[in-house]
Amino acid sequence: MSAPRDLLLVGVGTMGRPYLEAAARLGLRVRAVEAAAGWEGRPLGLAEAFYRVDGREEEHWTAAVARAVADREPDGVVSFAEPHVLAGALVQERLGLPGPSLHAAVVSRNKALQRALFAAHGVRQPGHLLVADVADARDWMLERLPVVVKPLTRAGSEGVELVRSPEEAAEVVARRSGEGKVLVEEAVEGPEYSWEALVRDGEVLFENVTAKETTPPPYFVELTHRCAHRFEDGEPAARVHELTRRVLGAVGMRTGLVHLEFKVGRHGPALMEIAVRTPGDYLPDAVGLAYGFDLYEAVLRLALGLPVDELIRTEPVSWPATHFPTAAPGTITAITGVEETAAHPSVVRVRLRKRPGDTVLPLTSSSRRMGHVLVDAPSPTEREDALKRVRQTLRITTRKNTADETTAEKPTAEKTATEKPTAEKPATEQHRPPR
Repeated sequence: MSAPRDLLLVGVGTMGRPYLEAAARLGLRVRAVEAAAGWEGRPLGLAEAFYRVDGREEEHWTAAVARAVADREPDGVVSFAEPHVLAGALVQERLGLPGPSLHAAVVSRNKALQRALFAAHGVRQPGHLLVADVADARDWMLERLPVVVKPLTRAGSEGVELVRSPEEAAEVVARRSGEGKVLVEEAVEGPEYSWEALVRDGEVLFENVTAKETTPPPYFVELTHRCAHRFEDGEPAARVHELTRRVLGAVGMRTGLVHLEFKVGRHGPALMEIAVRTPGDYLPDAVGLAYGFDLYEAVLRLALGLPVDELIRTEPVSWPATHFPTAAPGTITAITGVEETAAHPSVVRVRLRKRPGDTVLPLTSSSRRMGHVLVDAPSPTEREDALKRVRQTLRITTRKNTADETTAEKPTAEKTATEKPTAEKPATEQHRPPR
C-alpha cells in the first residue's frame, strides 16, 4: 500500500478550511501555514502540523513555507490568498510540482506588470499610466476623466476609486500624494464580471462566469455575486472566450485555479485583472453548488497530479449567489431577521461578522463588509426572489457616530481584505435547516 500524498496548504482561516476538509476525504497527509491572527482558531484535527506566520508581508509567508519544505518536501502545494501566491509558486517551481507557473504568480501580484504584459499580447484593457506618485498623473487624469486610481498589489477593492471631475482629481492628489506607486486607468463603464476556471497544463477544464453587483461610485465594493451567468447575446460570450484564452497564454498559466475580472463596455469585454489563487467572497462554495461538484477537492487534485476529469461538471445544476448585507455607517443598535432569513428554502447560510455595539465604517473596501448570505436556488428567477427576500428580511440598524466615536474605532477594523475574513470568527452564523 502506497504512502498518502503530502499536501502543504498556505493560508487557512475560515475561507480556506474547506481545503482541509477535502484533503481529509482524500486521505492526504496535510500540513498548513497559518497567520498569527488565526492561530488560536486553527483546526488542529485537520492537519498534522501548522507553521505560524508572524507578519503580513509576502516575505513572512515565504519564510514560513521554506521552514515547512525544509522539514519535508510536499507532493503538492496550494496557496490560498494573495500574500501566499509567490511563496507557493517558488516551491512549486523548485520542486517541479503542478502550479500556475512562477511567471503567472509574479505577474498576478502586480497590476502594473499585468498591464505591460497584456499590452504586448494584444489583450483589450483600459488605457493606463504607472506613476511613482499620484501627483505625477494629474495632467493625464484631467485629459481622460473619468479615471480609476488603484494600488499595485492590494486586494478586495482596497484603494481603488473612481475620479470623475477636476475637483475630485485635485482632492485625490492632495489625499493620496506620498502613497507611492499607483496605477491610473481610463474608466470602463459597463457591468462587471469574473471568470473562474480550472486549468491543467494550459488547458481549460472548467469555467464559470459570475455577474457582479457593486456599490455605486467612487468605490467598487462587490455586494452580490451571481454564479453560472449566461450571456444572452452570443457575441459577448465569444469575445469573453477569446479574452480569457489570450490572458492565460500571456501569463503562461499552467495548472490551478484562475480568477479573472473584466467589464463589458461599449467596445466589448475589457480585462481588469487576473489572480491565480482561490477567489474570495466564498465564491468557490457558490461555484461548487452551481455545478454540483467540490471545487476545493478539484483544486487539490490538480495540485497533486491526481485524476480530476470525472469529478468536474460543466453545466449548472442550480443558481447560487453570495450577498453581502450593508448598513449606514455608525454603531450597530440592532440586527434582526437572521433566523427568518436562514429559514428560507433557498438560503444555505447566514454568516455575520458584526454584533450590536460594533462600528460600521464607510464601505470603501471589502474588508469593511459585515458578513454574507449564501443562496442556492433551483432557477435564476427563484434566485432573484430569494435575494429580494434576504434584503427585505435581514436588517442591520445603526446609530450615526460622533467624530470621537469614529476615530476611536478598534484597529482590527482596518485589517486587509485578505486577512480579516480568513482570521475572524463569525459573530452570528445560521445554516439552512436539513431538508
